[in-house]
Amino acid sequence: MYLGIDLGTSGLRALMTDAAGKPVASAEAQYDVQTPHPGWSEQDPGDWITALDQAMAQLQGSPGYSDICGIAVAGHMHGAVLLDGFDQVLRPCILWNDTRSAAEAAELDATAKVRDLSGNIVFPGFTAPKLLWVQRHQPEIFANTAKVLLPAAYLYLHLTGRHVADMSDSAGTSWLDVGARDWSEQLLDAGHMRRDQMPDLVEGSAAAGTLRPELAVRWGLTGPVTIAGGAGDNAAAACGTGVMAPGQGFVSLGTSGVVLTARDGFRPDPATAVHTFCHAIPDRWYQMGVMLSATDCMNWLGRITGQSPADLTAGLGEELQPPGPVTFMPYLSGERTPHNSASLRGGFQGLSIATTAEDLARAVMEGVCYGLRDCLEALRKTGAEIDSCLVIGGGSKSAYWVKLLATILNLPLQLPKDGEFGAALGAARLARLAVTGDDPAEVLTAPESAMTVAPDPQLRDGYEAGYAAFRKRAAELT
Repeated sequence: MYLGIDLGTSGLRALMTDAAGKPVASAEAQYDVQTPHPGWSEQDPGDWITALDQAMAQLQGSPGYSDICGIAVAGHMHGAVLLDGFDQVLRPCILWNDTRSAAEAAELDATAKVRDLSGNIVFPGFTAPKLLWVQRHQPEIFANTAKVLLPAAYLYLHLTGRHVADMSDSAGTSWLDVGARDWSEQLLDAGHMRRDQMPDLVEGSAAAGTLRPELAVRWGLTGPVTIAGGAGDNAAAACGTGVMAPGQGFVSLGTSGVVLTARDGFRPDPATAVHTFCHAIPDRWYQMGVMLSATDCMNWLGRITGQSPADLTAGLGEELQPPGPVTFMPYLSGERTPHNSASLRGGFQGLSIATTAEDLARAVMEGVCYGLRDCLEALRKTGAEIDSCLVIGGGSKSAYWVKLLATILNLPLQLPKDGEFGAALGAARLARLAVTGDDPAEVLTAPESAMTVAPDPQLRDGYEAGYAAFRKRAAELT
């Protein structure tokens, strides 16, 4: 048996699979995010440990549970867990969606060779600018920082007693030479950090350590249990969906939005605001465009109207309509691709006395899809092409939204059959690779497709004009 752990922003999910990779059992535990000031987003790393114990307790008794022989973690990226010399947490983890370090990010981004080596713009959510912020605003904590760990790496410390992190997660720190897959002395110097403050690096499909005996006893595992390197959440999702080769990709219509494709080489283009990261297996990379608010825009509209997203969109049915009279810019939390702006804000245009809540919901869906089209176009500027594209995430449950997205992207979208294909499955597959040494091409396969949703040829031109208007409005805002 193999266990994949998806360490998410709002909760932890554990998925157990058998020797053939078939899901057997799963468990979940939730925790909170703290926002002590506007733009801040923090979490107590101790909550992750508690959630893991709760999930393992739920799994106990599942058939084959005691035979778990491999574990891997998929973690939310970019977070900064600061430890002292005794591995004690010095302050709450600063999360990926925290924007306090926008000024520090801009300074790092303007430093010579930073983009060249890291392969990316230094976004405010990345790890390196967070440490510069701590240095300036909490100097005593910075002075006492012996190690900086990403969220998944903190779980690995708990699991193995080692400071270790995988390549895909570490690529989002702005300290890693993403092409060379190693910590960069020049990037560390630019961020006022040292190599000894970094964890050891390991490929996601390789062994990172062994489960501590006391945890094996507490959880009722017969052991020994290999802990794999694991992955950042999107790289793990790529492993779960079989996105390994050039031309393969997925669109995630989740809380945030992602368009991701695999690459067989390091081909960064930071000016596009596309993320270029190491993949979770050796000698592979991936690129993605990221928008910070996707289905979260619909959740926001639901909160302010007092209606659920399902109620807001119920009247639309499944038959795709032409672009609506109201337009929406989906920048509720700033934006990454293609604008790289923490201060950019969203809004509606075209409101009238006749505008209904359904009109607003339709505009939100269209605006999110136009934002994902921006991500796709940015990827194309790097030379990436997506021939085969899955659509995943909570928004993919809306038939209308998927038809709209396929038409605006002008790409056929494959809907996977119900089942496991996300980050938790990707992590379990990496655990299997670390234990067995199997060929990744045979393990990291695509899920079975339930159906393919094609673009609507009758509405294609209308939405192309809508996208052009969206781009013009975005240019005015930026």
